[in-house]
Amino acid sequence: MALAQVNPTVGDLAGNAELVLAWARRAGAAGADLAAFPEMALTGHPVEDLALRASFVEASRRSVAALAARLAEDGLGGLPVAVGYLDSDAAGRPVNALAWLHGGAVLLRSAKHHLSDSGVFDEFRCFAPGDRLPVLRIRGADVAAAVCEDLWQDGGPVSATADAGAGLLLVLDGTPYERGADGARLDLYARRARQAGCALACVNLVGGQDELVFDGGSVVVAADGALLARAPRFVQHLLVTDVTLPDAAPAAEGAFPRDAHDGTVITIERRFASTGPAPARAPVTAELAAPLTEAAEVYGALVTGVRDYVGKNGFRSVVLGLSGGIDSALVATVAADALGPERVHAVLMPSRYSSEHSLSDAADLVERQGLHSRIVPINDLVAAYDKELALTGLAAENLQARIRGTVLMALSNQEGHLVLTTGNKSELAVGYSTLYGDSAGGFGPLKDLTKTRVWELSRWRNARRGPGPLLSDLGPEPIPPAVIDKEPSAELRPDQRDTDALPPYDVLDPLLDDYVERDLGRDALVAAGHDPALVERVIRLVDAAEHKRRQYPPGPKTSAKDFGRDRRLPITSRWRESR
Repeated sequence: MALAQVNPTVGDLAGNAELVLAWARRAGAAGADLAAFPEMALTGHPVEDLALRASFVEASRRSVAALAARLAEDGLGGLPVAVGYLDSDAAGRPVNALAWLHGGAVLLRSAKHHLSDSGVFDEFRCFAPGDRLPVLRIRGADVAAAVCEDLWQDGGPVSATADAGAGLLLVLDGTPYERGADGARLDLYARRARQAGCALACVNLVGGQDELVFDGGSVVVAADGALLARAPRFVQHLLVTDVTLPDAAPAAEGAFPRDAHDGTVITIERRFASTGPAPARAPVTAELAAPLTEAAEVYGALVTGVRDYVGKNGFRSVVLGLSGGIDSALVATVAADALGPERVHAVLMPSRYSSEHSLSDAADLVERQGLHSRIVPINDLVAAYDKELALTGLAAENLQARIRGTVLMALSNQEGHLVLTTGNKSELAVGYSTLYGDSAGGFGPLKDLTKTRVWELSRWRNARRGPGPLLSDLGPEPIPPAVIDKEPSAELRPDQRDTDALPPYDVLDPLLDDYVERDLGRDALVAAGHDPALVERVIRLVDAAEHKRRQYPPGPKTSAKDFGRDRRLPITSRWRESR
């Protein structure tokens, strides 16, 4: 089999069809008996409310039929190809569908049975559930197919696969990346294979789509749950592997309703593509991509998210404010790895409060990485505002940040760059950012990274030597060590330090993880060991900053709960965690 983990673009039906054709040709050249593509590969994923647009659904239906014909024209009509796309059911409701293409036609159609309504997805809003399990006979073996969430929920297609006696359960997946979730996925695949009583193959998407990053990592496991093959993560890849399946039992083509053991009825629909055995041929060496460390996978998600947000939205280059601090240093490095340093423009905007080492550290980073740079002092701009407004205190501090944001947006408008913001999750959580200042921009690479993880990733990237997957050749230490070692400061007033307003980040960040990601209330946070006074203070800060976060640009999701798709709280609310 050939599992093609590809990177489609939402809405680009023609481009995605060409992508499927290109990788199907590679599967055919490799001698595969079947080729499989991820969930919604033909439309891109997730399509969100595009699913509610009848014109888009109809275009998807036409595209999948045209793709079947194109495969046959290319001499691939004998290769069964499974692909995810958008369809509608008999009642005209949109469905998250899969199709088996064979012989120049759509041989089988079915729809996702279990719809996701947690985390980043809201599929009950857009889709109707399916009630069929397609089973295709290929080389004398029966292959059942399901879509993503069907694997994560008990019953449904998994139990129907066992009832059907299939030798393989093929899952078209579209599961986004989440830090630390890789082990849970592998455990799930093994458990479902044992429950279905057959081998299991899962082909996952790769690439960035707005806030989501899909990491690939497609896998094949045996009926006993043993890992047989695994693709690398964060890259497009064709995983070609052998799997020995039992001969299919005699069965007729057609549709047969079966109890799915979860209170629903799944109709098993059988078709035959080929009934004879596979030809004798040399075995394929199983590919087992090495697992990634947590730092490597998070960094891979950031690079993928930036690369695809920039590329899929048609930007040629990015611009960011480079302060000499750790956050902007990591954003610049991620951008250089994602796009190449020649497409990254750094703007140094010193004020009267900027330290000499901040400017020199920023210049050092530019030199190390080969970025474009310019210096735009903001002293005169600040003075012009002061002359008219006479601002003091926090208002004067925020003015500097807003002037810097205005400079970056002006350069974006003039030169066509995408502005990358540099705020991290810790700052966004407690409101330690300036609305329309350092929040001004189009994409926030660090939006879902706490400050402590910013340091961890910076040290990890500096420890890499030379180019590699998702990394550019930026030299042995692309981030000046002095940037990593210095005490963080916004430098908006004399001798300012982050600790003037916030607790140390190694104290703050664990508390934020518990409050934001685990949704612990005040008493539970205290019971978890956090200082009661700090708990109440941080809760007030986080709750009061919801309006700021709502206006922050998108950024790649890496945690179990990011600010945006995952965590949806009202701005106007009088609920307060209290004793």
